[in-house]
Amino acid sequence: MKLFVAGLPPDFDDTDLKEMFELYGEVTSAKIAIDRQTRRSRGFGFLEMPKELEAKEAILALDGAKLNRGKQLSVKPADDQQNSSGSRGPSGGRPFNRPPGSGRRF
Repeated sequence: MKLFVAGLPPDFDDTDLKEMFELYGEVTSAKIAIDRQTRRSRGFGFLEMPKELEAKEAILALDGAKLNRGKQLSVKPADDQQNSSGSRGPSGGRPFNRPPGSGRRF
């Protein structure tokens, strides 16, 4: 099961992410997203846990957990990060035929 993890400290690397989740089971891969310009962590990453039960246990244990400096982790199945049609594309999910500024405001 592929997991998405957000709220990671800037000094976290792939090994730190892997070791944190290995407490709950086998981790086959772990990758922190790196900003191409600054070469620093973007604060989120992805990892793969082959056993779904172990991945779900890790989600229950770590989602909402607080790390140093009070930063809260968000751990979710990676599939939840996409809408039903796949990736959001270049418009960030906004339909191409709707002009910017129209519709709901948040």
